[in-house]
Amino acid sequence: MSKTHNTPEEFAAMKELCRDVFEKKLKDYGTSWRVMRPSSLTDQIYIKARRIRSLEEKGEQAAEINEGIEPEFIGIVNYCAIALIQLQLGPGLPLEPEEAISLYRHKVDDATKLMTAKNHDYDEAWREMRISSFTDIILQKLMRTKEIEDHNGKTLVSEGIDANYMDMINYAIFALIKIHFA
Repeated sequence: MSKTHNTPEEFAAMKELCRDVFEKKLKDYGTSWRVMRPSSLTDQIYIKARRIRSLEEKGEQAAEINEGIEPEFIGIVNYCAIALIQLQLGPGLPLEPEEAISLYRHKVDDATKLMTAKNHDYDEAWREMRISSFTDIILQKLMRTKEIEDHNGKTLVSEGIDANYMDMINYAIFALIKIHFA
């Protein structure tokens, strides 16, 4: 008997998980990320994706780092949302927590709308994918983003940086769904 899935509910649960971590880190650090340029955030996301890939390939982690791939996928979602905020506002002064949370929700909700449209077109093909494929796609999106950044955000026919960040949010949430609901 096959398991029935409810993508909107599962997606909402993983968004809530990520938002909860974002809010807790906001209490710990404030909006210190406001000083970061989007390109620096791209590099931060790259570090997280490379760590996931390393853990997938080696199947081990340093004893002093007691975290697996799940917190890294959460970090990817949150850093992508922050990068989208920074694309909109530019680096600047700290934000009030309520404003940061509102902006975060708006950016992740925009990514959800994109996922809903694409998921309908692709008939939930992501459910048949391996988590390692999500990692590879995120790394590919990061390479594309770095290229676009190196060209000062200009593309000839491709989507922009913001679309890549939104896709990375969605692939990371798909991975989290597979981790939690598989």
